[in-house]
Amino acid sequence: MSSPTDQQGGISVATCPLAIEINGQSHQLDVYPWTTLLDLLREQLQLTGSKKGCDHGQCGACTVLLNGKRINSCLTLAVMHDGASLTTVEGLAKDGALHPMQQAFISHDAFQCGYCTPGQICSAIGMTAEGRAETQEQVREQMSGNLCRCGAYPNIRAAIAEAMPATRELEHMQLNSDSEVSR
Repeated sequence: MSSPTDQQGGISVATCPLAIEINGQSHQLDVYPWTTLLDLLREQLQLTGSKKGCDHGQCGACTVLLNGKRINSCLTLAVMHDGASLTTVEGLAKDGALHPMQQAFISHDAFQCGYCTPGQICSAIGMTAEGRAETQEQVREQMSGNLCRCGAYPNIRAAIAEAMPATRELEHMQLNSDSEVSR
C-alpha cells in the first residue's frame, strides 16, 4: 500500500497515507513510515503542546489521548493509528472555556516551568477516565509515568483531586451526547 514517494538523501522513499482525527478535525496526511505520533504533531501539524522530553517514554511530557486512552506519543508510529481519534492539550478547551483539569492546574499553581504540564494534564484526564485512582496514593502511582523536574507534585495532585469530579461529569455528558448522536 504505497503512496507518493519522496527523495530522501537521493533515495526514493514511499510515504504512507494516514487518516486521523486530531482535536475534532479530520486530517488526510502522507507520512514516512518511521514518523512518530509526536513528530507528526509537532513537526508536520505544528501542534507543539505535547513536548519532546526524553524520547524514550520515560518522562510523560508527550502524553496525549488516543481514542480516549493516554499514551506516550513518542513511542508510537503515526501510521499505526489510521482512523484513530486523538486529543492533544490544544483540543481540551471547548467554546473558549478551559477543561476542568486545565483550570484546576491554574488554580493550584500546579506547574513551574510548565514543560511537563500538557502531558500531566492529558495523563490526569486519561487516568480519571480509567477510574483506577480514587485515593491520593493511587493518583500518585497512576501518574508516576509523568515526571516534573520542578517538583510541583503536591500542587499537581491537589489540582487532579479538585478536577476529577468535574472531569468525570464532563466525560459522562460527552458519552451521553455521543450515544444520542449515534441513534
